[in-house]
Amino acid sequence: MDEARIKRLRWRTRRGTRELDALFGGWLDERFAAADEAQRQAFDELLDVQDPDLWDWVMGHAKATRPDWQAIIDDIRARHRL
Repeated sequence: MDEARIKRLRWRTRRGTRELDALFGGWLDERFAAADEAQRQAFDELLDVQDPDLWDWVMGHAKATRPDWQAIIDDIRARHRL
């Protein structure tokens, strides 16, 4: 795995709240290595979304605007029983 990519993503998972840091950093730690390249790219692009939208998605108040993002959000929600 590309160590520079992981470091860049690790930095980008540092969000505005500890909760989002833990949720997205956890997905990076636990799922990223096993993900296919399309899912990895989707995760990278998902990190460009503003924190309020990410929060609404992980809390189930709204759906992500892309199906590949929603799949990651659903995985995060399932792992944390949200």
